[in-house]
Amino acid sequence: MKKYKVLTQKDKWFSGKFDPEKLEQAINAYAEQGWKVVSCATADIPGFGTARQEFITILERDA
Repeated sequence: MKKYKVLTQKDKWFSGKFDPEKLEQAINAYAEQGWKVVSCATADIPGFGTARQEFITILERDA
């Protein structure tokens, strides 16, 4: 059985602003807990008048 975790810019690590260094820190912190990255993607999130892109990282580990 596997467990999954989804990291987005809404995660506590980013404070709403994407920063590659913060993503690296987050991935390394989760890796110490046994998580590994299995996928990454971007998503267009509609907003009031404009859309924003959000980076999504999916992590996996054994349950």
